[in-house]
Amino acid sequence: MLNVVPFAVPHNSSDLPEITESHQDTYADLIVDYLAQMGIDTVFGVPGGAIEPLLNSLARSERRGGPRLVVARHECGAAFMADGYYRETGKMGVVCSTTGPGATNLLTGVASAAADEIPMLVITAQTPLPKFGKRALQESSCTAVDTVGIFRYVTQFNTLVSHHEQLESKLVSAIMATHRMPNGPAHISIPSDILRAPANINAHIHSDLLVHDFSMSDELSIARLCEKLARVDNIVLYIGSGVGKASKQIMEFINLTGANFVTSPTGKSWVDENHPQYCGVYGFASHESANALLQDKNVDLILAVGTALGELGTSGWKGDLLNTKLVHIDSSIEHFTRSPMANLHVFGNIDVIFERLLVNVRDARKWGKTWETLHTAPMQNINGGYITLRDPEKCFSNESPVKPQRLMNHLSQKLPEETRIFVDAGNGWSWATHYLTRANNEGLYRVAMGYGSMAWSIGAAIGSAIANREAPTLCIVGDGSYLMSAQEITVAAQHQLPVVFIVLNDAAMGMVMHGQRLGGQESIGWELNSINYAALAQAMGVDGIVIESPAELDALDLESLFYKSGPTLIDVRIDRNEVPPMGDRIKGLAVNGSATPGG
Repeated sequence: MLNVVPFAVPHNSSDLPEITESHQDTYADLIVDYLAQMGIDTVFGVPGGAIEPLLNSLARSERRGGPRLVVARHECGAAFMADGYYRETGKMGVVCSTTGPGATNLLTGVASAAADEIPMLVITAQTPLPKFGKRALQESSCTAVDTVGIFRYVTQFNTLVSHHEQLESKLVSAIMATHRMPNGPAHISIPSDILRAPANINAHIHSDLLVHDFSMSDELSIARLCEKLARVDNIVLYIGSGVGKASKQIMEFINLTGANFVTSPTGKSWVDENHPQYCGVYGFASHESANALLQDKNVDLILAVGTALGELGTSGWKGDLLNTKLVHIDSSIEHFTRSPMANLHVFGNIDVIFERLLVNVRDARKWGKTWETLHTAPMQNINGGYITLRDPEKCFSNESPVKPQRLMNHLSQKLPEETRIFVDAGNGWSWATHYLTRANNEGLYRVAMGYGSMAWSIGAAIGSAIANREAPTLCIVGDGSYLMSAQEITVAAQHQLPVVFIVLNDAAMGMVMHGQRLGGQESIGWELNSINYAALAQAMGVDGIVIESPAELDALDLESLFYKSGPTLIDVRIDRNEVPPMGDRIKGLAVNGSATPGG
């Protein structure tokens, strides 16, 4: 184990020249005023000349205790931080960049937010209007590298502000668009001369009206669903990531009806995985108990709740889930396009729908109605739960290098219950989905599977910790992903955030390596050089620890690391010959020719 090296002391801002607090309000100040009204205290971004008027406004705002700027090392990392900020606070993430390459660097992070339905306000700058069409440095107007045109395909709302009188109405439209179902990013691009233009107005519209959560429910469809519930003997629930605040009502429904339930890989964030009726994850890195449940011919009714029914959540849209027994319940009509075979679609706020169902179920129970709990697969108790794990004996292996199963089992046992867990694309997805189990059902297990962006977890974990530095925050990332964005950990060091980064170090892009082997492909492009990531972290002012054996893992005081005044990187040397539970994904690649993340 390496000796721990103290992190670097942040730069002392008192060494900088004193700034005089005299200025005319600008349209950049108007933007910051709206963010302050919404309770958003942080904007993530990277500086640049054209965005400077907004940064000036944020500097003045921070001195008054208002919204401030947190500087990432790359614009994509800033977008991932805004994503993590939303997941922790429930408030729209905000990211900004300068014109040209600053804007294009944002693109992957914004696309990831779009795929995962994350509300995000994206503010990019433009060169001043008089320079449009003159090939100015970093020009990104419609006559150069058209960033507004580029962002069209990854946003809910996308516009250029071409006159200062447009700014407020377009800003309001953008904010409202981020909260429209399905949620997603909105982009406004503003020339620097408009940002710095004098403004004599304040925010006209109260923030509550911008993000109001209108209660919706299709009463006719709910009534039809209640009729179905009365006629069946058993119910199975498939729970997706979109259930959110309805998780408590759903769990009460499960307890009252005795329903078995499974989740998507992202839906496991909202359930108690130790619940006796939980049969595990269906889809990517699935549990056999979940597969067996949905294949049981005795199942009468399947309720798919809060799910986009994408490829990874459905084992490539298999008929075990998508069949005529299905009732799809969702707050996004767009999601129903993946379930045309369902016998019923129920649209509306999921918490409102389940409140109605609970009233009906309670009344039915008073009249003697009961439902049975199915037992279709051999259950085994692992860590208090009842899911069927693949190779459970490896969860307790003392072999070196560390078995990934052993690491995930250790984390299941040792992590504080309130830990925010961010898992990156790649092998980490497989190992955590299948072997990392949690009783917490408040959305603290976080993955971004919509777009599969590598390195997402690093920025997202930092953004979450910026929003709530008191909460234990863990990032699980493969070495391939880490190498793409390792510099972002210096943001955690600069802000003295006690984030713990676990790097799965097998000197390989493991998901690529195993995918090629399982799929009978050429073995190419997956091997990485051997790197001491703990030493690399120490060079960046972050404490580093190497774990080479289960004994060292057991000796680690993991919980204490969450209460330090700075981040820690744990370089865990894992056994790269262990094959992750990703067989269905490989079958899907053979059929559809999709791309595989590394990690």
